[in-house]
Amino acid sequence: MPRRCGKGPPWCHDWFQERLINGGYRVTMPRQVVLDSLINDSGHPSAEDIYVKIHNKHPEIGLTTVYRTLELLVQMGVVSKFDFGDGRSRYEISESLKNTKHHHHLICTNCKRIIDYTDFINEELELLRRTEKGLSEKFNFTITGHEIQFYGLCDKCSKK
Repeated sequence: MPRRCGKGPPWCHDWFQERLINGGYRVTMPRQVVLDSLINDSGHPSAEDIYVKIHNKHPEIGLTTVYRTLELLVQMGVVSKFDFGDGRSRYEISESLKNTKHHHHLICTNCKRIIDYTDFINEELELLRRTEKGLSEKFNFTITGHEIQFYGLCDKCSKK
């Protein structure tokens, strides 16, 4: 299991560098800057959000580099990529690296707010286990994970 990539990333950089090298990739400053940006972001930024965040300090890193780096990080399993229906891919550090609990997303179709849902009750967990087991048996398919997104109105938008 990979070590946790938390707020203090010196060892995370070592792990990441080793992972890049073992995958046949070069360790570059832009790759580390994009990773740092994601490690220190608790939201679900798009490539454009990351570019804007890092551009003042690193104007030499272009938007194309951010996109390519994110795709590499997704391929490596370091980052998860989501489509929340707003026309922009969103990214977050993989749960196994952040050592966070599995979560689902609640997406407000009005204000585009994204809520991470982690406080599952026993009945929800049992339903997920039964669903995964049933699908595995029905399709002779080994399930290794899932993503669930719920769309609707957040509390603020539903009051309007």
